Amino acid sequence: MSLLEIVNIHKTYTTGKVETPALRGIDLSIEKEEFTAVVGPSGSGKTTLVNLIGGLDTADEGKIILEGREITDLSQKQLSDIRLRDIGFVFQAYNLIPVLTAVENVEYVMLLQGVPREKRREISRGILEEVGLGDLFVKRPNEMSGGQQQRVAVARAIASHPKLVLADEPTANLDSKTSGDLIELMQRLNRDKKITFIFSTHDRQVMNSVRRVVKLKDGMVVDDGKNNPDK
Repeated sequence: MSLLEIVNIHKTYTTGKVETPALRGIDLSIEKEEFTAVVGPSGSGKTTLVNLIGGLDTADEGKIILEGREITDLSQKQLSDIRLRDIGFVFQAYNLIPVLTAVENVEYVMLLQGVPREKRREISRGILEEVGLGDLFVKRPNEMSGGQQQRVAVARAIASHPKLVLADEPTANLDSKTSGDLIELMQRLNRDKKITFIFSTHDRQVMNSVRRVVKLKDGMVVDDGKNNPDK
């Protein structure tokens, strides 16, 4: 069974009387432990697709099935539960909570899950060590570089052992060296922790590092990447 099945997904945005199709009949299958990029020009539907997979937006038509469970018609509460337990997010703008330290940001999802304080603190410290930030436990976001903030965001995304991590332009605000280091980190997490990653990206470094590139154009899949050689 695939981790993720996307079946005939359509999404149109309406502004006043103007309708703008974002996705037009997307079909896509993602296996467990994939390391995949969704690419395409601006307006091709990359971010819309990632948002639909993550339950941050809803489709007009079609199905999204996560590990055998259709999530397309779930309530907002049910989608919140799935995001809390099954899906991690890494955003272009980091989206860390400014008043929290690095370790508190990583703990946050586990706090919402009801994990006891001592256990979530232990897990968070361990993950920050893993991503190379063991000396920044008590630093707040404004005391860290962009690359360090994004590493905290990755640590937060994997803290609850999600089935899937969605990374929307995660390297867009980073220089090439920092981007390369971040990509290597996520490759290691994919390999060692068996976490599935899906990227939405314009970054050639990311495209060259993934094992599969799915190409979108005008809201449609023009190449599903199945013929890409394994890396």
